[in-house]
Amino acid sequence: MEMRRLGHSDLYVNPVGLGCMGFSHAYGLAMEKTEAVKNIRSAYDMGYNFFDTAECYIGENADGSTSYNEELVGEALRDVRDKVVIATKFGVRHNVDRSLKLDSCPAVIRKSVEGSLKRLGLEYIDLYYQHRIDPQTEPEAVAETMKDLIKEGKIRYWGISEANEEYLRRAHKICPVTAVENRYSMIARWHEALFPVLEELSIAFVAFSPMANGLLTGAYHRATKFTEKGDYRSDMPQFTEKGMQQSEELRAMLEKLAQEKHATPAQISLAWMINKKPYIVPIPGSRKVSRLKENLGAGHIRLDPLELERIDSLLDGMTFDVFGGHSNS
Repeated sequence: MEMRRLGHSDLYVNPVGLGCMGFSHAYGLAMEKTEAVKNIRSAYDMGYNFFDTAECYIGENADGSTSYNEELVGEALRDVRDKVVIATKFGVRHNVDRSLKLDSCPAVIRKSVEGSLKRLGLEYIDLYYQHRIDPQTEPEAVAETMKDLIKEGKIRYWGISEANEEYLRRAHKICPVTAVENRYSMIARWHEALFPVLEELSIAFVAFSPMANGLLTGAYHRATKFTEKGDYRSDMPQFTEKGMQQSEELRAMLEKLAQEKHATPAQISLAWMINKKPYIVPIPGSRKVSRLKENLGAGHIRLDPLELERIDSLLDGMTFDVFGGHSNS
């Protein structure tokens, strides 16, 4: 697989990265620590070199103790530190009701970076994201803090998750942004409007939830229930009756394309965005080694411009408005 450069940085990554969140957060109880560390390391051994975590990816172990995602990532990769790109995030806390508490003031950022470095067991972070825009903190203040952290050697580059154009431009003027990490999948395409800006500024696009939290793998259907404690999918709109109904045509299309390409629906959904733009890097997540291998294999699938145009034309005719009014049509 041909490596992809993140923005103007010297960070080069494979076209599929690993979103590590699910090992400890949002998909039920945390995975047992030894097994989680083993599987993250297995991902590295099979070819992953870009790993994404966050300070707020905190879960509950089966024994009631706390699992910190950054600790799992750090333990798995510390001895190959110079061969991987590790990204983490600041600025978000999860409330009991799963809502987000946002705080990106400079003092909080400085406390967060020290905590992340300690949990990861690293001397510096390759890519440090503002996890969500904080309406109480100006982008210039965040960017100035990032500039200082880069000078101090605590981080190498920075990015913004769920960025919009105005915020991105204001921040980028103060301290160049290397990547944005936004939701993007075949059912969530509204951030495509940001692509011309990213191309103008030479900023990479890291796609989280590239398979709509597993919906586009073909593994789930209307009868699927997410009942385990801590499994956020039970509240995700794409898994509601309406969401499943709206995605039926898309899932059938993926099955057909997968057969044509001797691939899987998951691989097609990833290959679609990888082949669309050379600066897009999806970061699907899975706890299963078999799924990790499958996802990484998407980097070998080629879709030509005509195939991409045909897929986009079909997607344009589908409606997915379960995400707060956003729709492809």
